[in-house]
Amino acid sequence: MGLVEAVLEQVSLKTFFAVLIAVYSVWHVICRIDEHRRITRLGKYGLQLKSYAPLGLDNLFKTVRATINHENLEFWRNTLLLPVNSWTSEARVLNMRIIFTADPANLKAILATQFGDYGKGKPFHAEWKDFLGDSIFTTDGHQWHASRQLIRPQFTRDRVSDLHCFESHMQTFFRAIANGGPLDGENQKVDMDGVNGRVMDISSLFFRYTLDVATEFLLGSDVKSLTNPVQEFAEAFNEVQRIQNIIARTSKARHFYPKFAFWRNLKVVHQFINFYIERALRMSPEELALKSKDDHSYTFLHALAGFTRDRTALRDQIMSILIAGRDTTACTLSWALYEMGRHPEVVHRLRAELLNTVGPTRTPTYEDLKNMPYMKAILNETLRLYPAVPFNVRLALKDTTLPRGGGPDGTEPLAVLKDTPIAYSTLVMQRRADLYPPVSDKFAHPDVFSPERWEHWHPKPHEYIPFNAGPRICIGQQFALTEMSYVLCRMFQRYEKVVSYMHDVDGGIPMLKADIVLSPGQGVRVAFWEA
Repeated sequence: MGLVEAVLEQVSLKTFFAVLIAVYSVWHVICRIDEHRRITRLGKYGLQLKSYAPLGLDNLFKTVRATINHENLEFWRNTLLLPVNSWTSEARVLNMRIIFTADPANLKAILATQFGDYGKGKPFHAEWKDFLGDSIFTTDGHQWHASRQLIRPQFTRDRVSDLHCFESHMQTFFRAIANGGPLDGENQKVDMDGVNGRVMDISSLFFRYTLDVATEFLLGSDVKSLTNPVQEFAEAFNEVQRIQNIIARTSKARHFYPKFAFWRNLKVVHQFINFYIERALRMSPEELALKSKDDHSYTFLHALAGFTRDRTALRDQIMSILIAGRDTTACTLSWALYEMGRHPEVVHRLRAELLNTVGPTRTPTYEDLKNMPYMKAILNETLRLYPAVPFNVRLALKDTTLPRGGGPDGTEPLAVLKDTPIAYSTLVMQRRADLYPPVSDKFAHPDVFSPERWEHWHPKPHEYIPFNAGPRICIGQQFALTEMSYVLCRMFQRYEKVVSYMHDVDGGIPMLKADIVLSPGQGVRVAFWEA
């Protein structure tokens, strides 16, 4: 010890830090050499995104700025994917290699053919654990499989085809439309004749409608957001998602982002959901079994409580399905009305189809909704232009490759080392003009809303994946499509015309607000006229 103390007395603080920096630099160089050796053994590097700041901080800043300014589509097209026809690139941010792609061949590999090579990974789980815990959206392997098996029975055809949950909120929805916004209490009197020509933000009402449907389906009791202008749970849930989206984009720098508002709002969300969890857990297994025989009172939470009594596990799954059940459906309906307000010919043709199928007043059945091809085309086209989850990420779980993106022209296999994140975008891919037939009298440009294209065109596999693909394809896909079809059917049985008032707001160029889901950043201002 005496020798060590003598040496330390002779070493200044300046010298100590100089040695420390030198050791780190040598270690860093050795790691980069090893990384280079492993990459070249697997395949090729991808096209490099230039950086002009240490640790790629300029690109990190641009990514966060594009997210905050709702310019992600332009940023990906013009910056991340580079001005070449590769649609795949790579960058180093905070000394981590990141790959960006909008190539269907790569998405097919990530989501399907090389499914075992890619997953959510531990970093994603760490980023999202505070919000979604160990749910189906944040886990891999056995945990993910167990979650999927637990949830799958709630989305069988029998459950999806029960339309009672949708219809029970439609009349309140129509009253809110006539009111021009949410009602101030369930008993508020509304002049239903005042709807004609009244301009409103229909997107806001869609979010309230789908929240009421989702909470009734999941918890057995809706939050009545259509009849409550100020809904604390909904506002807290939105704020948590907004902050979570920024945290996810900042990678390793997320620890420096202030989370006071995040924790405050997450507490509100947890308190709300915990109330229903405690109520379900007070029921005995016999009571839960009895509930399962009543289609209208048996809920998603009841089903989960029959398999696990773990409060945290129940809350994690409820949170995940609530995002999928409310936000994605509300966003798609909002975008559909955004475009239908600009295309009266689409509304005219849809009304002709649904009036011929179900008439002006009869509530549609599940079979009715399946027999409306133009309705399906409208939803397909909306999801093509505005996929509900516009950006996503997977992590390489081992050293592997992607089919394309490597080499000087991006056509060779791309080497991907274990723990490399791959960010991919369905929003960018589904708007790639090179993946579509040439523009003609019968085929509109890919950036144009045109349900008619689906009459004579079908995308190749993995060029259209609004519900993801492979083993992790959206488990609630049919539920969402059924709910959206039902809402549009009931709306356009009642209304014969919808007019957009968005041009004065956005000049005809919609703001693509890409938080966790893709929503209209400036709402959807329209007016309806009854038939």
